[in-house]
Amino acid sequence: MQPTKVIKRTGEIVEFDEERIRNAILKAVMATGRKLSAASVDAIVVDVVEDVERQWPKSQPSVENIQDLVEKNLVLAGHYELAKAYILYRAQRRKSRQEARERAIAEARLGKLAIVAPDGSPELLDVEKLGELLRRIGEDLGDVIDIDQLVQEVIGSLRAGMTPEDIDEALLRSTSAAIERHPAYGFLAARLVLENLYAEVIGRRVELGEVDSAYREAFVMGIRYGAESGLLDPRLADFDLGLLAASLSPERDLLFEYVGIQTLCDRYLIRRGGRCLELPQIFWMRVAMGLALEETDSNERAMDFYELMSNLYFVPSTPTLIYSGTPCPQLSSCYLTTIDDDLDHIFKSLADNAQMAKWSGGLGNDWTNLRATGAPIGSGRVESQGVVPFLKLANDVTVAIGLSAKRRGATCAYLETWHLDIEDFLDLRRRTGDERRRTRDLNTAYWIPALFVKRVLADEEWTLFSPDDVPDLHDLFGQAFEKRYVEYELMAEYGKIALFKRIPAKSLWRKMLTALFETGHPWITFKDACNIRSPQDHTGVIRSSNFCTEITLNTSVDETAVCNLGSIDLARHTREGGLDAERLAATVKNAIRMLDNVVDINFYPTPEARNSNLKHRAIGLGIMGFQDALYELDLPFESEGATDFADRAMELVSYHAILASSRLAKERGPYASYGGSKWDRGLLPLDTVDLLEEERGVAIDLPRTQRLDWTPVRDQIRRHGMRNSNLMAIAPTATISDISGSSPGIEPIYKNIRVTAVGGGEITVVNPHLVKDLERLGLWTDDMLEQIRFCDGSLSPIAEIPQQLEEKYKQAFETDPICCLRMTATRGKWIDQSQSHTIFVTGGSGQVLNDIFLTAWRLGLKTTYRLQTPVPTEVEVKIVDRSEQGESRRRDDSAGAAVGVTATRSGSARSDASPL
Repeated sequence: MQPTKVIKRTGEIVEFDEERIRNAILKAVMATGRKLSAASVDAIVVDVVEDVERQWPKSQPSVENIQDLVEKNLVLAGHYELAKAYILYRAQRRKSRQEARERAIAEARLGKLAIVAPDGSPELLDVEKLGELLRRIGEDLGDVIDIDQLVQEVIGSLRAGMTPEDIDEALLRSTSAAIERHPAYGFLAARLVLENLYAEVIGRRVELGEVDSAYREAFVMGIRYGAESGLLDPRLADFDLGLLAASLSPERDLLFEYVGIQTLCDRYLIRRGGRCLELPQIFWMRVAMGLALEETDSNERAMDFYELMSNLYFVPSTPTLIYSGTPCPQLSSCYLTTIDDDLDHIFKSLADNAQMAKWSGGLGNDWTNLRATGAPIGSGRVESQGVVPFLKLANDVTVAIGLSAKRRGATCAYLETWHLDIEDFLDLRRRTGDERRRTRDLNTAYWIPALFVKRVLADEEWTLFSPDDVPDLHDLFGQAFEKRYVEYELMAEYGKIALFKRIPAKSLWRKMLTALFETGHPWITFKDACNIRSPQDHTGVIRSSNFCTEITLNTSVDETAVCNLGSIDLARHTREGGLDAERLAATVKNAIRMLDNVVDINFYPTPEARNSNLKHRAIGLGIMGFQDALYELDLPFESEGATDFADRAMELVSYHAILASSRLAKERGPYASYGGSKWDRGLLPLDTVDLLEEERGVAIDLPRTQRLDWTPVRDQIRRHGMRNSNLMAIAPTATISDISGSSPGIEPIYKNIRVTAVGGGEITVVNPHLVKDLERLGLWTDDMLEQIRFCDGSLSPIAEIPQQLEEKYKQAFETDPICCLRMTATRGKWIDQSQSHTIFVTGGSGQVLNDIFLTAWRLGLKTTYRLQTPVPTEVEVKIVDRSEQGESRRRDDSAGAAVGVTATRSGSARSDASPL
């Protein structure tokens, strides 16, 4: 597929246009006076485009990258004189650009650079105003920002005839490009975005002293206009807008970093006709009002919810942020479905997928019920083609709908490992083979019963069946599953089941891990842990998880499971010495209320989704900013202190979430299917770890320590029940983490330095916590930045870095995956659903992968998410030799001394390697 974007020299990302390549080649042809056929030119252009596709399959090349490829392909085609002319053409263009830049700088410094005034008339650029603007908005950011240097960099990008909008863009580009020098530039860039946003929404440039009043006026006018025009729910106009306007805190706009505010502007703020109609605090209040619509004291509740979100203590998931307060409030994040072995239901389910995807829902589909390849269909003696052709259709539905422009499509298909089509299923994401049996855009996951893992460990046989021969197997788990499975094996042995296959369990396990290593799929999830620990085991079965593997809810033909998500930023609840337990309790209480409100306010794309959510009222409160919290507490990710913190934090969240739901039950009544649930039977999430251990007959090496007195919680539930069947689930939180400026979910930091696309360009961001610590030690310099960049964020090769900081700032691929699993298991004992746990592993050893996933099972994890492995590029970093200081620090390779500059592979094929 041809690339769609290219990074210009200014950093701006524009549409890819192969005509520009063709025109540049033709100019070089003209310069040589030679002739080159149109077919030859077209062939070179095709070769260049193919090179770009291979080298940048998921990112954008720069203009310079493409020009380098043109030179290479001209030489490969034997057009040496033409290649020389093209090189000279590039050099001439480079010289012309530099001369124009120098002229613009000279004219700007002399006050002679002519620009276009807002009314279209020419005027001279006032350089002093640029400096005044930057000093005004950044006066509280400290001396780390060099305003004079920044102004000079801006001047260097100016040219005659620029408009005010062009100059604003140049200011923002130069400021955002400086973010790598210090995080303070990120806040300065955010304020430049805010300056322009204020002008766009309010309709004029606002002086510093009048921002407050203009902000509140814009809120009242915006809500009224939105309600009248159909952009917003008309009921929003019934709130006390004056009261809510007075409660806004415009100064909280300054909490945003550049990535956060730009993400908000690009994807979340309401627009009409290209014009933005919301400011950030108006946005938070609009979301809060939408969530308080059915509250008796709606004004007070809206202000409570606003306080939570505007301080970035808690952020709801993307669909809630997009649609809250609108006429069609589809606020839910995830939908889980079960597809029946019936042609009508299969196509109904695909249509349901389309409807749910249309409204920004992430999808999890359980396909295990479909009969396998070769199974007879009806009395027509026709054989089934199995599950794969229908998965291909599900893949194409995902692509065709694509969700909204604000949230791309995401579907995951689940299949149990005893299904006869499991070997075809694990090949779905391979790059080779019949395209009709490949799903390039559909995520896949195994639904693994405990018996399979036991047979892998015992090196025993495993039998594959077609579901129509074993119709109850998918609904059984634990010892009941094991007993029935063995009965079916005996039936097959005695000829009562004709369609089956026996293979060594360890052989299938190897194939599963190999596919996961080579393609990133299917993911590994555990059926028994999900079901045995489920609060809702009395009224159904969990048959799959969702797209990100953190949701574990019952599904059936009549019930599409729905989950409403939001996440608490742990770092914003961390104080010196630990967590602010009081603040966290208040946040959890209001967050549970907000998520419960979603159930009643929500627009449901299908009747089955509505039926399920109103009956069970499942919600998923999660956390993010875990790594940031560890930084604040000076705890390395692999330390015992970090695991202890994870345990303490999740116990607090769980305690107050369960208590809040029970108090809501007292106020509003328990959920409809509460009777007979684990809650009703006096079983809390911690109690279910013992149940899982007992059912499996295998010990779970996990401490059951409690630090809080849970008696009041148990008493509250006994008296009043629970408002929600499920309460907690930890999602990946990628985009809402960008908004809040926090580390995503529960993962270790991916890189200490990273390049991210934002606002039509790319910026380099350095871990702000690392910068702070290096500043404290007097080590943050331009030279240190270059070393960190050269080492791709790893600190181990850098001689000046103290060992303590090296441990604290290990990156994801430097962190022990087993340690991460143990931390997730420790946290998981408090959670009634699951956690989106990405596994980062270096190398492709089959034994390493085997140990990781068997450890996950032994620790009682319910699910795992993506497997990410680094793929070395051509550049390999060994040791940064500080020769000018006459020193070099060497370490054993096993301790991570040799570090590769890497690009992440999650789902890319690797045909020349296998882990097993």
